[in-house]
Amino acid sequence: MPIFKEVIPPAGVVRLLAIGNLAKLTANGVILSITVLYFTRVAGIAVERVGLALTAGAAIGMLAGVPAGRVADLRGPRPVTMALLCGLGLAASGYALVTGFAWLIVLTALVLGFDSASQAAIGSLVAGLVPPRERPRALAYMRSTANVGVSLGVIAGGFGLLSGTRAVYLSLFLAAGVLFVVSGLTFLRLPSVRGVPSTDEGSRLPVLRDLPYAAVSLVNSLLMMSEPLLTVAVPLWISLHTSVPVFFYTVMLLVNTTAVILCEVRGSKGVDGGGAGSRAWWRAGVALAVCCAFYAVSAGRPLWLACVLLIVATLVHVFGEMLHSAGAWALSYGLAPEDSQGQYQGLFEMSTQLGVTAAPFAITAALAALGSVCWLVFAGVFLLAGQVAAPLARWAEQTRPEPPAVQQGAGRTAT
Repeated sequence: MPIFKEVIPPAGVVRLLAIGNLAKLTANGVILSITVLYFTRVAGIAVERVGLALTAGAAIGMLAGVPAGRVADLRGPRPVTMALLCGLGLAASGYALVTGFAWLIVLTALVLGFDSASQAAIGSLVAGLVPPRERPRALAYMRSTANVGVSLGVIAGGFGLLSGTRAVYLSLFLAAGVLFVVSGLTFLRLPSVRGVPSTDEGSRLPVLRDLPYAAVSLVNSLLMMSEPLLTVAVPLWISLHTSVPVFFYTVMLLVNTTAVILCEVRGSKGVDGGGAGSRAWWRAGVALAVCCAFYAVSAGRPLWLACVLLIVATLVHVFGEMLHSAGAWALSYGLAPEDSQGQYQGLFEMSTQLGVTAAPFAITAALAALGSVCWLVFAGVFLLAGQVAAPLARWAEQTRPEPPAVQQGAGRTAT
């Protein structure tokens, strides 16, 4: 069937990248589904301490992206990616040894640091192996298979939650660690990518002085709030303000994941440059604002109507998410110098983590203080982000240096 041709990556580099990402995100799904409950119910760490540790670990870990990206640029991204994913596997397995709050902060920082660093290195690897105009489509395949991986990991973690025994939880942590290592070893089959020689001219980390790119990354953080909006705000909204049973949230997640798996690649078509990327972000801001309106009007409705409104909101929401992703790929790679893709992808990944990390607190506070009015606030944030994307992208494009001819395409691939 044609639609499944859009799901299965083409043979070669893109398929290997997608398979490696599939293993990585399956492991992430396992950890995502069991971490909080294991540390609170089995390890006996207080809920508020677990939340603090996860937040602190995320804040520390996301700082690893830029320096790891620079190392990937200099040394070649394939061995750096493999080493970081193997380190991530060891750190994730270490969750099984955590018995107290202090060690939980240390392990969480290590896990999230290795995760952020590996994403930057993978970004450099994609830039070295895939020509610029083909990257959004390749990344769409990777995100589509990533959603399959997260779903498989969550299902596996669900069996651990059903058993509730320490032995099963620990086995799942170890299995996740093994999957991270498998993900790293998958990249052995990819071509090598030459590193970029270091020079003494200019800053060693030019991304830290690139204000236009940082401004575009900040817009990414705002649009990235759509993810915790779905995972934090929506379940709370359903349980507190609608007539819909809480289990219906699972149906919404299934709709969201299925739509991404089936439609992500098709939705990325034509988004292959800075102008197309900023236009995609403008449409994403509008779509996410509209979905907020549908969520808001679901309150106080009869059960059948509330379910319909929530499903419509979910579909509009996932449409906005896919537009945001396609625009992010076009802008994050298109505005980055080809010889510094690793560190630039590290900064962009940091902006992604910032949006995901900071949003839950802001969302829960807004829901508690404003009730249904909070949806107007969320809608305004998304509309503003979409409106400023185009002028900021133009500013960034105007400040890009002219790339040398050797940097065009996938020119760093070594035989």
